[in-house]
Amino acid sequence: MSQPTSLRIPTDVRTRLERVASRAGERSASLATRLIDEGLRMAEHPGIVFVDAGAGGRAATLARGPEVVEVIEVLTGLEATGEERIAQTAAWLSIHPSEVRIALAYHAAFPDEIEEQRRLRLEVAAEERARYDAEQALLG
Repeated sequence: MSQPTSLRIPTDVRTRLERVASRAGERSASLATRLIDEGLRMAEHPGIVFVDAGAGGRAATLARGPEVVEVIEVLTGLEATGEERIAQTAAWLSIHPSEVRIALAYHAAFPDEIEEQRRLRLEVAAEERARYDAEQALLG
């Protein structure tokens, strides 16, 4: 549920908001809401940034590394447990263990978002595999 809110936005910021929203085919109010939400999430989870995701939408990403969903996929694919699992994930992705912890904290706060990204990634991978198989069949 949403509630109307009045904000005073400097003219140059409003102009940029409208320009970016127009380019994205999005309403200014929707874009502003998304950017405020992402900004609050980044403030609550230092080290997280948002980028356009290859599977569509926006993805939470470690500021200097892989998307959170990638960290979670590696982490859950390992047989190790506890601190060893964190260490192995960090080594596998060439990131610091503290960045694995950042991804874990973000996943704990927004599990539905990350699980939806995992689902989309699997869907895109299946589509790409089907296309590859069809191309190989044509090449015979």
